[in-house]
Amino acid sequence: MAIDLFFVFFSSFTALFLLRKFAKTVGLVDKPNERKLHNGAIPLVGGLAICITLAQFLYYNEEVLLHSQLYMFCICVLTFVGALDDKYDVSFKLRLVIQGGLSIAMIYYAGLELHSLGNLFGAGNLDLGPLGYVITVFAVIGAINAFNMVDGIDGLLGGLSIVTFGALGMMLTIDGQPDLAYFCIIIIVAIVPYILLNLGFFGKKKKVFMGDAGSMLIGFTVIWMLLVASQNGTKPPLRPVTALWFIAVPLMDMAAIMIRRIRRGDSPFKPDREHLHHIFQRLGLNSTQTLIAICCIAIMYSAVGIFGEVYDVAEYIMFWAFIACFCVYSVLLSYVWRITAFLRKKANL
Repeated sequence: MAIDLFFVFFSSFTALFLLRKFAKTVGLVDKPNERKLHNGAIPLVGGLAICITLAQFLYYNEEVLLHSQLYMFCICVLTFVGALDDKYDVSFKLRLVIQGGLSIAMIYYAGLELHSLGNLFGAGNLDLGPLGYVITVFAVIGAINAFNMVDGIDGLLGGLSIVTFGALGMMLTIDGQPDLAYFCIIIIVAIVPYILLNLGFFGKKKKVFMGDAGSMLIGFTVIWMLLVASQNGTKPPLRPVTALWFIAVPLMDMAAIMIRRIRRGDSPFKPDREHLHHIFQRLGLNSTQTLIAICCIAIMYSAVGIFGEVYDVAEYIMFWAFIACFCVYSVLLSYVWRITAFLRKKANL
């Protein structure tokens, strides 16, 4: 295990350094604009490096993950499309079609789909039947875009990913599924080198970004692993409602932002500066403080999910508690400018 983890870390780290030069040569870089406030052109290679590392690991350890070849195919396609989007700004409609197609392939060839939502309303298990196919496609697209939208400041996507895979790995370990838990650790180790470079631990000149290639890869991997964990056999290690708590921050942020955009008459995919990290920064927190605050919130949400799972808290209680948290977040988002103005006024007194 130690050798594997070192090899994964080294492979990811090496790939990042090699791909940085390649990205600058072909123009696969992120340039600052009115929404992207950073200095210089930053290589968008985080996703490419993680994809290469995971594919390399699974090629030699395919027994760790069932249907590993299909998974590798899916993440390679998503990474390629994401890299094209990073360079040429691919239409979001085409991206949605590709994401939907891969989710159908996942359902058809791997048998990964939402069969049941569990006992969300206290009246017995909510079996989806044929509707499960449609809901699974929407779940895959939703997870991919949730992690894509949350990638707004240095370290945030990587940090939230580590929280999610860490919580999931813990539950899989408790359930006695070491192979899947081990793969969660592998994913975390593959992400760590990216975080180190992204946060500037090796100097600002060696900084890299994840890019849409990375956010789509991570979002797809998250939903793949959650489906494996929540729909696996007659007694899966993870109840569907617990999966919501493990991805609470990106999911709530995406849903609240899209609802607000639609209410304004804008496209739900129109970019803006009203995400959770933007709010914390307007409150006066710097990027590092914002990263720590949001990751702490994600850890608390995941802890609630683990607590509910371990102590068998009723699913409908966990579900309505999640909805309550989302409602509070949505209301705060709707009045965020008044709240920030009030807090600033108080701070200046």
